[in-house]
Amino acid sequence: MRKAALLYNARSGGGRRQRDADLKRILKVLGDAGVEATLVRTQSSVDAAEQARQAIVNGCDTVFACGGDGTVHDVLQGMVGSQAALGVIPMGTANSLAHDLGLPGDPARAVRAALHAEPQRIALGRVTVHGPLGSPVTRYFTVAVGIGVDAHLFYKLHADTKQRLGMGAYYYKAWHLWCTHCMENFDVELSIAEGDKAFHSGVTEMLAVRIRNFGGVLQELAPGAALERDDLRVVTCHTSSRFSYLLYVIRGLLRANWSVRGVELAFAKMVRCTAPEISGDAPPCKVYVEADGELLGTLPAEITMVPHALTILIPSK
Repeated sequence: MRKAALLYNARSGGGRRQRDADLKRILKVLGDAGVEATLVRTQSSVDAAEQARQAIVNGCDTVFACGGDGTVHDVLQGMVGSQAALGVIPMGTANSLAHDLGLPGDPARAVRAALHAEPQRIALGRVTVHGPLGSPVTRYFTVAVGIGVDAHLFYKLHADTKQRLGMGAYYYKAWHLWCTHCMENFDVELSIAEGDKAFHSGVTEMLAVRIRNFGGVLQELAPGAALERDDLRVVTCHTSSRFSYLLYVIRGLLRANWSVRGVELAFAKMVRCTAPEISGDAPPCKVYVEADGELLGTLPAEITMVPHALTILIPSK
């Protein structure tokens, strides 16, 4: 590592004073290690991707995403296919990727771990959805794509509430939806192996997961998922039972291996999700899609894998 850009989201995580102090400590750690480092404030998801691209054009061999999963998600859009390495500094509300990588929660310790990390080339997920303006939206992801109940959570969760209450906002809104949300059904098609497909109708939630450990109360939400793999660990829920949903979350929290009725797991290279046909004059229902905690749009959605798409710094265990 010789030259690095640190892209940070001013709205990510906690207060400004703590963030500024953390960034100063990070710069000192990198400076002491002989790394030329520059701070870059991101203004939007589009800006973050373009700023990451520009940092690489300017000779940076490493781009740090300083924030939560949303900041990482925005930054990596500008790094796909490049040889520059992505470093993750957990400074956000949800830091699922950082948990999975085994990074320390303290930003200065996390950057020290990055200095001694092993660059690894990994596959990325890619999802295309019906965007808010009616045109297709395509994004790459490292954590997961969620369709159904969890994406509806991000649709309802306002950014200022998340910033003010942190993970408490997630847990409160998730509990409220668990009690009140009317689940919509949709259809899922999986490409499991060469030529093999599986079809599921009446699905109320689908997760296409890339990481093993989400941290927090979720822990191992999709057993078998791993960044080192080149496929997706897919969780499909064929139930409207709120108890089944709760039981599955408890299963992940305890890292238990019991089965939950109405919930299935599979490995897949490709996933297609479509809303069911609506008869009569009823308006089509909206089923929302999120990736890495960022709301992208609605169904239909197609999720595929892009091999050897990104270099990421993974600390030695």
